[in-house]
Amino acid sequence: MSALKIAVILGSTRPGRNGKVVADWVLAQAAGRTAAEYELLDLADYPLPHLDEPVSAKAGPSLYSKEHTKAWATKIAEYDGYVFVTPEYNHSTSGVLKNAIDYLYNEWTNKAAGFVSYGAVGGARAIEHLRGVLSELQVAHVQQQLSFSLYTDFENFADFTPADMHAGSARLLFDQLESWAGAMRAVREVSLVTAA
Repeated sequence: MSALKIAVILGSTRPGRNGKVVADWVLAQAAGRTAAEYELLDLADYPLPHLDEPVSAKAGPSLYSKEHTKAWATKIAEYDGYVFVTPEYNHSTSGVLKNAIDYLYNEWTNKAAGFVSYGAVGGARAIEHLRGVLSELQVAHVQQQLSFSLYTDFENFADFTPADMHAGSARLLFDQLESWAGAMRAVREVSLVTAA
């Protein structure tokens, strides 16, 4: 079996965002792992307008009508799993991340996800919202999560200085995610055989 492909999705596009240093830290923690290849997927590189497809994504990729949707779908379909790096805005995830998720359906289904958040209370409420959204898309999300506090894991709310304990939590997150991503790959392969 080939190595799994995991996207570390940077879910903030605002100027001066803290998410880039958090996503870079996640990638550094994943370096050297052999079961999966981790790659940054920055939403700033996929500028999607507010959802503008006339037909629900559940209807299938053949009905995507916009080029930006097709490009986003092609990219997301490459991966076996995802690490969502999200800020917490108003007790939830960012609007840009929710919008990017809503564009697609089949490309997310039967994949696996883990979560990394940051905010005044560690971004935990953003993760709780994402868990509900991804359950609807049939994404298997793992139990381990990472939550970084703007008060204790950042200096001056800008310079990322995560506590040492987070490295061990990251390893556990990756272990769980890779296990589930491999299992969900097998589920997708069975689904393809059944559909043929």
